[in-house]
Amino acid sequence: MPTLSIDIETFSEVDLPKAGVYAYSDHPSFEILLFAYAFDDEPTGIIDLKCGEQLPQRVLDALTDPACTKTAFNAAFERTCISRHLGVHLKPEGWQCTAVQSAMLALPLSLDAVGEVLNIQLKKLKEGSDLVRFFSIPCKPTKANGYRTRNLPEHAPERWARFKQYCIRDVDAEREIRHKLRRFPIPAQEQLFYQMDQEINDRGIMIDPVLVKHAIECDEQYKALTTQRAYELTGLENPNSPAQIKDWLADQGIEAETLDKKSVKGLLEDADGDVLEVLKLRLLMAKTSVKKYEAIDRAMCSDGRVHGLLQFYGANRTGRWAGRLVQVQNLPQNHIPDLALARDLVKAGRYDELDMLFDSTPNVLSELIRTAFVPRPGTRFIVADFSAIEARVIAWLSGEQWRLDVFENGGDIYCASASQMFGVPVEKHGQNAHLRQKGKIAELALGYGGSVGALTAMGALEMGLAEEELPELVKQWRAANPHITKLWWDVDAAATEAVEEKTETSVGTIRFVYQSKKLFVVLPSGRKLCYMRPDFTTNRFGNRSLCYMGVGENKKWTSIETYGPKLVENIVQAIARDLLALAMLRLRNAGYEIVMHIHDEAVLEVPIGESSVDEICAIMGEAPAWASGLPLRADGYECDFYRKD
Repeated sequence: MPTLSIDIETFSEVDLPKAGVYAYSDHPSFEILLFAYAFDDEPTGIIDLKCGEQLPQRVLDALTDPACTKTAFNAAFERTCISRHLGVHLKPEGWQCTAVQSAMLALPLSLDAVGEVLNIQLKKLKEGSDLVRFFSIPCKPTKANGYRTRNLPEHAPERWARFKQYCIRDVDAEREIRHKLRRFPIPAQEQLFYQMDQEINDRGIMIDPVLVKHAIECDEQYKALTTQRAYELTGLENPNSPAQIKDWLADQGIEAETLDKKSVKGLLEDADGDVLEVLKLRLLMAKTSVKKYEAIDRAMCSDGRVHGLLQFYGANRTGRWAGRLVQVQNLPQNHIPDLALARDLVKAGRYDELDMLFDSTPNVLSELIRTAFVPRPGTRFIVADFSAIEARVIAWLSGEQWRLDVFENGGDIYCASASQMFGVPVEKHGQNAHLRQKGKIAELALGYGGSVGALTAMGALEMGLAEEELPELVKQWRAANPHITKLWWDVDAAATEAVEEKTETSVGTIRFVYQSKKLFVVLPSGRKLCYMRPDFTTNRFGNRSLCYMGVGENKKWTSIETYGPKLVENIVQAIARDLLALAMLRLRNAGYEIVMHIHDEAVLEVPIGESSVDEICAIMGEAPAWASGLPLRADGYECDFYRKD
């Protein structure tokens, strides 16, 4: 069967980056302007839909034929938009995404950036961004443009001709990238995971619009009141301005370099009177929880659901999903005991009662964000997640037997870790219970080579640990986990040897393969993590260490240093991702509908009276053949709105 390469140019009044492709294409103003395509190696054609041309029957037949492979860079955009244009839901089967193929080699996530890294001949046209802004986005009405709100082909025929060339070039660039990556196709298993991901995003998750609307309204009212009070106390023109607040504090004899949450909390300790109240108001006014509600509202489609919350292979060094739009990967936790009551008060608009019954309205609104996600009528959510998955995987990889025994016997890893570190029994609510907190902070901070800095960053000092005891805590944890510590440096040595000798090495079930100027880390599942153009550099300690080319913290293609513990972190998180992907595929194949997943947790929409938490956890907790001996376990609960158990 032929392969059809596609790129489209579109228009909608909706802000695509902020609302996502589903809400963008769901809007009545949406339309496809241009449709560029090529079958196999044929010349690229362009269909000017805006000017009345029609898609050829050959293209229409290919679009609806699952046996014909359709490809695009970020194929989810093309498939979703074309589905809307045709009025037919195009299933993900038969679609392949060149962006995913690039991400699996740890390349950037944009077409132009991949083209630059691979140095393709037919690069994306640089003027494309200006053309997209001109034709694809509403314009500001001015006297010069006749007060129009949109630019059409007849307003700039020469630009429109260039826009067509830009669309054609994107197909040519995508095809050239795909040709350059032909030796590294998307594995069949990953293609199945991609299709499942697309099904989940297509399904979306239902929203409680009343809660969202009233939460935004409540926040606006509360901020108006706090701003007014801050104005009364300070007399400032804008008491929300950090610069003005800093000057006011200086006048009160308090110097503040920054006004971030941590700094303000530190200033609270020695403050009193008006200064204390102003600082507290500053914390309240700085709460950004309402932004999540606004993001939900923007992304909600006409079916009452939000779609496209997760990006497949968004974290390309591990293959984990990345959050998009609402960023469900970092939702605030909920701890207030009367969550349902608080939710009901907000939905009813009873904001005064909310303020009277709860300590902090902004905190309540923050904790209620999760509850904006609700199951459709006649169903309830069943939430299942892996218990301590990374701790289990690293114990399994390293052969740290005492940890494996704890997991096999259903023990508390924080108590067990503290007991191992300090040589005394530790029980959560019993003997030596005070040591559990030290075990917990050590577990959270030290598993991937972290030291005193990692403990501090994890909040060790705020949790009551003294600064002088941190170095000893690091030593005690490492002494209690000799196999994990050995794994870090065995991995470092194996990766170094593979790159130096351009060969293959291994550590247990992990293989390191140097091939085509790439270091591949082959996971137990068979999936490969890729480190492009590995080499050696001198680190900040003056020692020789591995480095590779990748997308750095500045979002630029750059050299990135790595070392054994960091590689172990990537490996462990990648294995956890593979376990989640397989678990979700089993759930999907068993007929369950997944509406969302967060880290190592799956959220299912299950008809009332059907299935049980135990049944779903049993399916999720099955260890695959390649993970023999891994003490995998899933826990779960059901709820009428999304929350943490």
